[in-house]
Amino acid sequence: MKKLLPVFAIIFIITLFSKTAEAQGCVAIRGSGAACMVQHSDEQQKGWLFSSSLRYFKSNKHYSGKEYNATRIEKGTEVVNHTAAVDLAFTRVFDNRWSAMIDIPILSNARSSQYEHGLVNGVNLFNQRHTTHSFGLGDVRVAAYRWMLDPAKSKSFNVQLGLGIKFATGDDNVKDYWYNVGPGGTKELRTVDQSIQLGDGGTGITTELNTFLNINKSLNAYGNFYYLINPREQNGVRTYRETLVASLANEAICSVPDQYMARVGVNYNFRGIRGLSAAAGLRWEGIPVNDLVGGSGDFRRPGYVMSVEPGVNYSVKRFNIFASVPVAVVRDRTQSVTDKEYSAEHGVYKRGDAAFSDYVVNIGFSVKF
Repeated sequence: MKKLLPVFAIIFIITLFSKTAEAQGCVAIRGSGAACMVQHSDEQQKGWLFSSSLRYFKSNKHYSGKEYNATRIEKGTEVVNHTAAVDLAFTRVFDNRWSAMIDIPILSNARSSQYEHGLVNGVNLFNQRHTTHSFGLGDVRVAAYRWMLDPAKSKSFNVQLGLGIKFATGDDNVKDYWYNVGPGGTKELRTVDQSIQLGDGGTGITTELNTFLNINKSLNAYGNFYYLINPREQNGVRTYRETLVASLANEAICSVPDQYMARVGVNYNFRGIRGLSAAAGLRWEGIPVNDLVGGSGDFRRPGYVMSVEPGVNYSVKRFNIFASVPVAVVRDRTQSVTDKEYSAEHGVYKRGDAAFSDYVVNIGFSVKF
């Protein structure tokens, strides 16, 4: 089993940043904490694990549905989001089946746009670009995990279930200056866009399933599945979208959406280089149009991203370092509830757009105590 530890370490490491997928642009897929798949169930040992990951992306590619709007960049009217996030995760392993985790995200966002600035007599001439920012603590999450099969009897396959709570610790009403929007063209302190808010304002329930299957001594398969249930419908935070276009009157308040993620793939352990592993998989994450519990109205940008996800991991004794770059292959900004309401009322099909990133960079480390 010791020879297989690097393989199982990659399951934990890649899972670590799979659950911390910060917003892929304007579709606000917020960080949701690290998973607790520490290693193979038969090798899970009592103690502490600390891990930290950094991820960064730039989003500026606009999609409505799956259609790419290249003219936004050609005309210089695109929205550009820069996001950097650091997750600090502490895991306590109680025995070879039970463990618990707390994840603390620190977020830094910048959003450059034209449509939020430069109103002249209520009309936006799209000739002024300014940037708004947010920085601080995100939504903290705690979760408990259990291997469902007896580790002593099931060494080649196991399933881990997780249940947790996401707390509304991140500020959902961060403000910065919108320029030339007030009386006489003055700047005004207003809420920043939903995509760069530090939190969503809801207390949610997180559900997880992590699994692995050993194929041979060097190769195994993995699967990670996550869903955040956010019962609260809206958080009362004003978007100011109704001041931009009259058709956005039903999007004046921020929604509190659910969130989901699924990953499948394989890990390969390089037998000639002790501790080095590589992973290749598919990743699907997004914001649903309708929540499982509670209402789904008010403003949200639902949509999803499907990516190919290569990754590498190197482990030495109790220390691991990793890197991963999910590359988007499908981006879809789906029709929201408010889009459907407008379409039904006016008899005209409406679907908003959203800016997505081409890829996300993840790097980090973990250490066992």
